[in-house]
Amino acid sequence: MKILLTAVNAKYIHSNPAVYSLSACVEDSLKPHVQIVEYTINNRTEEILAQLYRQKPDVIAFSCYIWNWTVITSLLAELPKVLPGVCIWLGGPEVSYDPEKILERYPMVTGIMVGEGEATFRELAAYYCAGAEGESNSGAEGRPEHLDLDKINGIVYKRDGFHRTKERALTDISRLPFLYDDLGRFESRIIYYESSRGCPYRCSYCLSSIDKKVRLRDLAVVKKELQFFLDNRVKQVKFIDRTFNCSHEHAREIWRYLSENDNGVTNFHFEIAADILSSEEMDILAGMRPGLVQLEIGVQTANPETLREIRRTTDMNRLRENVRRIIERGNIHVHLDLIAGLPFEDYKSFIRSFLYVYDMRPQQLQLGFLKVLKGSYLCEQAQTYDIRYTQEPPYEVLSSKWISYEEILLLKQVEEMVELYYNSNQFTYTLPVLQTAFPDAFTMYLCLSDFYREKGYLLVTPSRSYRYQALLDYNHEKGLIKEEEMLRQVLTFDLYLRENSKSRPVFAKDLSKYKARIRDFYQKEEICRTYLPDYAAYDGRQLAKMTHAELFDYPVWEADIRKRMHRLAEPVMVVFDYQIRNALTYEAEYFIISDE
Repeated sequence: MKILLTAVNAKYIHSNPAVYSLSACVEDSLKPHVQIVEYTINNRTEEILAQLYRQKPDVIAFSCYIWNWTVITSLLAELPKVLPGVCIWLGGPEVSYDPEKILERYPMVTGIMVGEGEATFRELAAYYCAGAEGESNSGAEGRPEHLDLDKINGIVYKRDGFHRTKERALTDISRLPFLYDDLGRFESRIIYYESSRGCPYRCSYCLSSIDKKVRLRDLAVVKKELQFFLDNRVKQVKFIDRTFNCSHEHAREIWRYLSENDNGVTNFHFEIAADILSSEEMDILAGMRPGLVQLEIGVQTANPETLREIRRTTDMNRLRENVRRIIERGNIHVHLDLIAGLPFEDYKSFIRSFLYVYDMRPQQLQLGFLKVLKGSYLCEQAQTYDIRYTQEPPYEVLSSKWISYEEILLLKQVEEMVELYYNSNQFTYTLPVLQTAFPDAFTMYLCLSDFYREKGYLLVTPSRSYRYQALLDYNHEKGLIKEEEMLRQVLTFDLYLRENSKSRPVFAKDLSKYKARIRDFYQKEEICRTYLPDYAAYDGRQLAKMTHAELFDYPVWEADIRKRMHRLAEPVMVVFDYQIRNALTYEAEYFIISDE
């Protein structure tokens, strides 16, 4: 008997904790019969089909989400043709809400695991393995008939109609086994970790609101498992807890443990509610190493009427103040989320929400679009709200009573510009300069997106290197910043802050008449060592290759934008040290070289 637990992930760097948890919960005697296979949505369907066929499985179980459902349904259509005797089971949020409809639409599917699947899959694996070992005669579909599926809670299956068994009790997550004893399969991939399940909040667009009972993994167990990650110097661990800090004691203990046992390498990602952070939690966060944790905070909207309608109880003033304090401290990467298409949020209201969040200056600003998920309260109210959304996953909003499809398209243009220019953290100094030509940041991104659309760049996105030039082309065409040379130099500063580019950009200042000055700096050992003490083992020529020296006519490094735009009396040399980088932005350390 061979049972394949099959994951189709969004990207290669992702893993699927669901299938690993299901596999870990199988009885030891049955583990040889269960195998995990992982693919991505970028794999061709025919490639996945071929690999599944070569495995010659008896049972295939798919983990189903909105991002992989299209790929999985394509596979469902083909699998019976090449593996006519295979039993197919589905599980996950995409199929748990209306399993009977799924089974009716896809007659090749044997059954569906509803809700949390660890105990359910353990019993299903025993069911199939018992039949394979000769304890019964196999049925026509390869299933042991005398073993009663009705005794397995939490499933819906077909046999002379649809059968739904008793609802499965919620899992005691403290009893679930650890998933990562062997890290070999997760090299160069994100590690996902779960310290709680459920969510106390009732946000109408979210399926987590269905399960309001929050279950916490025992803290002693959590600390032991986190220490495993720390000892193995894992690059990143992403907590999948829906609201990590809903239990203050739980959050404090974990954050305090990570702070006290920091290995200087591992980063931990948390989704939190910023408005409920206590003063003690803020103090713990303030004392952490830069880069130890990053926080994802769902703001979603700044419209009070929308917040009420989606059942989201957020103290916006406290959220803003806590986020301001965290960002001001400069040691924690902050990711803020917005959702377009929510009830009572029209186009102008969303712009206000965007500017409200943008003004906080997070490292990442995710502009997302409402997904009308099956089983959510918002889905039930879709007709009332006149929400129109895509028929197939991800069920994304197209329009509503408050926002048109035309306006959604404009917001998507803005989203792309925010991703390319703001979230890339490659234009930190340039964007504020460019923004001086516009009434606000939203207008800047919207106008820039119009330029991209006119040039056809929205269809074929320019390379990363050309995005710098694209801003200059845009400025030149629209006549926004009159001091074009200043803009060129700010762009140059942004470029060399992030990479020691050996291919000098065409817009950069001509340094031919400053070659002697740059050479003198690297040859004067006493001066060079003052700024670059960690390079004692290298000579001047090597230093010139490992670092970068640039001459600027403007103080492009100034925080005050007005000062940044004021021409200097004499050019100033700046040296970039790529061995020292900001843990949050990856910007290189730089030194302003005074005249000696």
